[in-house]
Amino acid sequence: MTTPAVSFANDATTAVTLDGPAGPLEAVAEGPEGDAATRPVVAIVCHPLPTEGGSMHNKVVTMAARALRECGVSTVRFNFRGVGASAGKFDDGQGEADDLRAVAAWVRAQRPDAQLWLAGFSFGAYVSLKVAAQLRPGMLISIAPPAGRSWDFAAIAVPECPWLVIQGEADEIVDPAAVYAWLDGLTQLRQLPELVRMPDTSHFFHRRLMDLRGAIKNGVRPYLPDPSVPAAAPDA
Repeated sequence: MTTPAVSFANDATTAVTLDGPAGPLEAVAEGPEGDAATRPVVAIVCHPLPTEGGSMHNKVVTMAARALRECGVSTVRFNFRGVGASAGKFDDGQGEADDLRAVAAWVRAQRPDAQLWLAGFSFGAYVSLKVAAQLRPGMLISIAPPAGRSWDFAAIAVPECPWLVIQGEADEIVDPAAVYAWLDGLTQLRQLPELVRMPDTSHFFHRRLMDLRGAIKNGVRPYLPDPSVPAAAPDA
């Protein structure tokens, strides 16, 4: 398969099919919204659990991507293996991590001048955190990371980078107390995550999506690079 090229121009939306480790991966690349100053950043936004209907079209994922584009960040959403037109089958986070690595390699080939940011919702947050030490993103955004569930958060090595965590306090799927306890245990980090606790907010942010949008925009604002300054290439 020939790797497609995209422009990430403002208001541009491009459906792409990427080479993945289990076969084709379905993805959507989108440039900044409206007249937002284009930042040298591409954020990959990962979706929730495939076995529970999660896909790149999930409303939390699309709102997160929209909030970033309104800040001038380009975004890539993609379907993990076995979802939509992506080949393969669910692999409980192992193969999905490989999928994300493949998407990240494509993004860096497309935009070597840009920072790579990683974002994810629920299972997608786990997958993005799982590969973060290897991919060394410029920023992490974790929405309702499923600490305390079946995945091994103790084994995650979080890199030293800006990190925004957003957790609904009425989450019925991810235990907020487990998330807070996990974050409190990361005593080795020099740069602690910024934790946004959203009161009266369920796992899927029902009636709170606009608040989520605001939390993301406020959280990333201090870390947005100057539009005129290309990002430094990651170390080999």
